[in-house]
Amino acid sequence: MQAFIKAISYHLPQQQLSNAELSALFPEWGVEKIANKIGIDTRHIAAMDEFASDMAVAAAQKLFTEHSINPAEIDFILYCTQSPDYFLPTTACIIQDKLGIPVKAGALDFNLGCSGYIYGLALAKGLVAAGIAKNILLLTSETYSKFIHPGDKGNRTIFGDAAAATLISTDGFAAIGDFELGTDGKGAENLMVKQGAIRYPDKNADSVKDGYGNQQSPGHLHMDGPEIFAFTSQAVPGLIADTLVKNNLDKAEIDQFILHQANQYMLEHLRKKMEIPAENFYIYMANVGNTVSSSVPIALYEAMEQKPAPAHAKWLLAGFGVGYSWGATVITF
Repeated sequence: MQAFIKAISYHLPQQQLSNAELSALFPEWGVEKIANKIGIDTRHIAAMDEFASDMAVAAAQKLFTEHSINPAEIDFILYCTQSPDYFLPTTACIIQDKLGIPVKAGALDFNLGCSGYIYGLALAKGLVAAGIAKNILLLTSETYSKFIHPGDKGNRTIFGDAAAATLISTDGFAAIGDFELGTDGKGAENLMVKQGAIRYPDKNADSVKDGYGNQQSPGHLHMDGPEIFAFTSQAVPGLIADTLVKNNLDKAEIDQFILHQANQYMLEHLRKKMEIPAENFYIYMANVGNTVSSSVPIALYEAMEQKPAPAHAKWLLAGFGVGYSWGATVITF
């Protein structure tokens, strides 16, 4: 049975962090320097008492309202986050109750970052194809801001908090194609919050400055920018090529490429390396930042708002990052 994306909505926290505010905290980083290099003007930040599940619930409620969806029709919840409310229980179970989704619905969490939306689409398609569920609510929600050291100017300029909600069903506006997925755990330590879970439960308050002047500690988000850039530059072109082969398509047949919105510099590097025309390569991050697993659905939503896809248009979606983990698929309108 074919699976389709039927509806998308997203939610942003009210609080914002602008380049001007960051520049005031880190005077060596001017407003224009941040905007030109990162491609982000402002990012939304979850409040102290606002958590990933709260944003996921808000995104789902927005989805239900905007698209006239009855929660009683949902028969599975997939919740992607790397900032769960608790070690246990599964946050998707709590979300089911808050949204009034039937108790007969399945619900699970999965821990992935920037590739999470693509993996979620793959899981949802599998549930539909196997006849296990007909209406899957895929939620992505992340509060990386709660992991970032206040003195880490690099990561604070990049990441924003957000949640997205997608309904995958047996009908909809875009058919979900075949997937190319990949994993390389050798790169795990290059993007990691090392302390706070079971292996290293005690957070170490001691922090040091890295070679770029960013304050970091093992209890906060660590990102080795050069290593992540090298991984992305090597992995993504192959990912795109293999995804096209899986879907029996040529690059020229793709009307729009929507990649994980990492940062402007990285995306432009990838676009030029893969020789994709700018008009076929969508970027949306200036007002939201890198929202991790929600970056692809947010960009997809905004792309459809700005230039609706004609019938039979083919858009390639790709995510890549922490893990290392990567994935891509093609959707056909």
